[in-house]
Amino acid sequence: MTDAQYTTLPQWPNAYPASGASATLKLLNEDFIVTELPLQLPSGEGEHIWLDIEKNGANTAFVAQQLAEAAGVQDRDVGYAGLKDRYAITRQWFSIYLPKGETPDLTLLQHPEFKVLSQSRHVKKLRPGDLQGNRFRIVLRDVTGDRDAIEANLKAVASRGVPNYFGAQRFGHDGGNVEQGRAMLAREIRVRNPKKKGIYLSAVRSFVFNEVLALRVQQGLWGQTLPGDVMDEAGRPTGPLWGRGRVTATDQAQALENGVAERHAILCDGMEHAGLDQERRALVASPAEMSWEWPQANQLVLTFSLPAGNYATSVLNEILRVTEPARQTENESASVE
Repeated sequence: MTDAQYTTLPQWPNAYPASGASATLKLLNEDFIVTELPLQLPSGEGEHIWLDIEKNGANTAFVAQQLAEAAGVQDRDVGYAGLKDRYAITRQWFSIYLPKGETPDLTLLQHPEFKVLSQSRHVKKLRPGDLQGNRFRIVLRDVTGDRDAIEANLKAVASRGVPNYFGAQRFGHDGGNVEQGRAMLAREIRVRNPKKKGIYLSAVRSFVFNEVLALRVQQGLWGQTLPGDVMDEAGRPTGPLWGRGRVTATDQAQALENGVAERHAILCDGMEHAGLDQERRALVASPAEMSWEWPQANQLVLTFSLPAGNYATSVLNEILRVTEPARQTENESASVE
């Protein structure tokens, strides 16, 4: 693929041998349970109301709109740390800016798709990324294939982790947000809506990161440290989230990253001129407290936690191939930075 077009996403390589197995994901909402792991809990005082909410069949933005209406505030006064899947049962925190007047008891709010479990005041608004991570319980149904091969990949993932790819949700339907981002950065189209502009920039940035990671996987280097790698606080090698400033990697790692940047020059040059600052992201995602069981011969139940910004789909993709019901059209993920 060159800078000429980005009309389809590439098939980025897996780290482990394909198990040849398949399963159905999210047949029922209760097959995908996500619990947000907050950075902090509300203090009991402050200008913001924090709400602990469980939703079932609703997306995060919809719940935020309902909360704004119930509290009589603007949509911008409602905050949350991350988007969560619609076709799932998810638990997450929301905040509402309500500095004056009586505090409404939003635990009394009745809605078929979500319920407010508790509320308390806090001194700050929830913003994207204000979470430690997410805890997942995933039921895979109609599992077919070699169980020993599945078990081998499960054990490998639990011990070594997975390539920390951005999930397909990041790139829009059929990866269309990457092509829109390319056209925007090449000044072929003008995007006036700030939200759309942010989505396109995020898709392009994530795409280039995935390309760097894919090259390391292809070369058998994804779980290894290369000369010149930039390490994160956990001691893991990182890849570039492109933007202004020189690549901080050196030696072999820098050569690999610059080689990818040259192949996607329009994207990388465009991101630098769009005002993004260069950042780094871990190349390895390590599921914590991972366990699994087979309640039935064709049913696999997985539980694990991931840090903020890591994708559960990246874990599943290394174990077996999953398909979702046709209804699944939301471009959301239970792990957004």
